[in-house]
Amino acid sequence: MKFVHLRTKGAVLVLATCMTACAPFLVAGVAGSALVATDRRTSGTQLEDETIELRASAKVRDTFGEKVHVNVTSYNRQVLLTGEVPSDRERQAVAAIVEKVENVKSVANELSAMPNASLGSRSNDLVVTGKIKATLIDSRDLFANAFKVVTERNTVYLMGRVTQREADSATALIRNVGGVNKVVRMFEIISEEELRRQLPAPAEKADADKAKK
Repeated sequence: MKFVHLRTKGAVLVLATCMTACAPFLVAGVAGSALVATDRRTSGTQLEDETIELRASAKVRDTFGEKVHVNVTSYNRQVLLTGEVPSDRERQAVAAIVEKVENVKSVANELSAMPNASLGSRSNDLVVTGKIKATLIDSRDLFANAFKVVTERNTVYLMGRVTQREADSATALIRNVGGVNKVVRMFEIISEEELRRQLPAPAEKADADKAKK
């Protein structure tokens, strides 16, 4: 497995590539029951990410039209670009456009210079993503919703704020998911202490469970 560490404004981003592995979209279990974690981004950051995706997609569409197939995914203001473009020239041009969008912290350009993926290929990617999520939901020791999963031509991209333990555990869990040819992990690694501070207190969890009933 290859790891590339990127530092952006104090955060450590880990880019990991493995040919037959896949990792988290995490779900947790406590005392044998699944506990779905809340998104680890603030509500303000979640709104920023949605705005970034809308603005970047619109700018790319206005510039290139149907000439390119570009997916824009933002997590904690880190933008992932996946899809297909005619040549490396368009690949670089798309990244340059997205980098100028307000609030974008960094851009990971995973666009491929090749013909646009077929509808069948895109449908297959949705199936693979579903398998990954279902597998993680069955897990009893991992948190969900902290991760975003993007699949493009059987390559799975994973984004989120996780501990190294979570990242490694989820990678091992998803390694054998059918249809996954390659995984690219794009994590903002947090400490176990930071994770504990984000988890709800037992009393808060009990109140939340009562409210659901």
